[in-house]
Amino acid sequence: MDLKIERMCRRVVVLVCLVMPVTPAFSQQKEGYRKTERASPKTNAANTDNNKEISADKEEKSEGDPLFRGMKYRSIGPYRGGRSLTAAGIPGDLSTYYFGATGGGVWKSTDGANTWSPVFDKDGAPGIGSIAVAVSDPNVVYVGTGEACIRGNITQGDGVWKSVDAGKSWKNVGLKDSRAIGKVIVNPHNADIAFVAALGHPFGPNTERGVFRTLDGGKTWEKVLHKDENTGAIDVAFDPQNTNILFASLWETRRFPWTLSSGGAGSGIYRSTDAGATWKKVEEHGLPKGPYGRIGIAVAANSERVYALIEAKEGGLYRSDDGGDSWDLVNGSHGLFQRPWYYMHVIADPQDANIVYVADVEFFKSTDSGRNFNKIKVPHGDNHGLWIDPKNSKRMIASNDGGVTVSLDGGNSWTREDNQPTAQFYHVITDTRTPYYVYGSQQDNSTVAIASRSDEGAIGRESWYEVGGGEAGYIAPNPSDPNIVYAGDYQGNITRFDRRTNQVKSIAVWPELSDARGAASLEHRFQWTAPIVTSPHDPNTIYYGGERI
Repeated sequence: MDLKIERMCRRVVVLVCLVMPVTPAFSQQKEGYRKTERASPKTNAANTDNNKEISADKEEKSEGDPLFRGMKYRSIGPYRGGRSLTAAGIPGDLSTYYFGATGGGVWKSTDGANTWSPVFDKDGAPGIGSIAVAVSDPNVVYVGTGEACIRGNITQGDGVWKSVDAGKSWKNVGLKDSRAIGKVIVNPHNADIAFVAALGHPFGPNTERGVFRTLDGGKTWEKVLHKDENTGAIDVAFDPQNTNILFASLWETRRFPWTLSSGGAGSGIYRSTDAGATWKKVEEHGLPKGPYGRIGIAVAANSERVYALIEAKEGGLYRSDDGGDSWDLVNGSHGLFQRPWYYMHVIADPQDANIVYVADVEFFKSTDSGRNFNKIKVPHGDNHGLWIDPKNSKRMIASNDGGVTVSLDGGNSWTREDNQPTAQFYHVITDTRTPYYVYGSQQDNSTVAIASRSDEGAIGRESWYEVGGGEAGYIAPNPSDPNIVYAGDYQGNITRFDRRTNQVKSIAVWPELSDARGAASLEHRFQWTAPIVTSPHDPNTIYYGGERI
């Protein structure tokens, strides 16, 4: 028994080396790049010394444990999409698309979304908040890192990155302390002019937040709209007929490990009529009373129509038909703005002012300027982004918690999402069989047990299966019998799975769940990912961590 346990522990360590990013080395490399980039004649000597130290650290880190020297990463699957907030295409180009994964960087397709290739693996932070392709020069692509749909488990960013060769190479162009970016937009007539809605630090105050503008392709940035260190920008949009007119929304918010604060005096809608140089708050005249939370903004094809999806006591979809001077609540359905900190995405059709989309848990489309909505069936739920071709509004690419998907017929049909290996896994562990299997829980999907290798030349769909539990939990295979697997999920759900019968049985500590209500009255409380461990001394003994063990 001890030999089996020891073998399992060794495999867990090997697995981590194979599939997990080596964060300390990555951070060190990025810091080296930053110091070199800031070099000036007066500081060359100091930076040279710093670079020598960094180089020495790299050499020391690269040596590592001789047991693992020469080992390389390899993807074992499963081959299916994971959470994405942003995607973009090129007007008139049916073949080329980009998308940003929340943990997998930037991906590009040149065959109409049939296959995808990573183009950002060796560059910035892997969490992507927004992507924008310059219409005037499609070789220019801006990427805002750090996700602004602020879950309790998010990947922070390291500013804005830019490519001038269609994603072949990238350069960080600033705003490195923004950490979370809600939106990047590029002037359709000038690729050097771009705006960034920077939310800032989700878990604390900071100054690099608000709306930023560059007029020189990212060489310099000007903070053109700012409230305070607790309020950031979440959305920004051009008037499609007049790029001197912009709308933006600010959001006062703060994430804590145990809760979320959304809304306050800092939140609001702003308008600029001088290309972003100055801004004026848009309030009253039909808008709801504050305080506001998160706000999504979109300007329709005719310029006069503006949509604002507002989190407030009297929240919902508001519409202006006079360029933002006056407003009406056109739809107060809760389905359009539930879980507002995670959604609040409104997208206007670039050709038809009467068509507007809302991306939320469900995906909605209105053909009467927002008064009524119908659901559109997409391959996965929890929707976040939509890019629509301004030359053909039936062609679009949507992003959601299952990846990205393309439609060529206005949303009637969509491409598959199992052709992009960007699944996010909360935890991984191995069992004791030979060859061993790897277990994990995929965000907004299922648990997975997948073979570590295959004799068929590839690890295909036949090589993995679900083991109960859900998207968020730890997994603990029985060390003496891998057919028995304990798997968790949020709210204290835990199951026992038997591979021999494929039976899943709930063994929850407490049967009452807290979905859609507070935890104050619960007998027991569990985190989103509650730890599960089997005893190395007795495989029939299981430990489960809630507010107590």
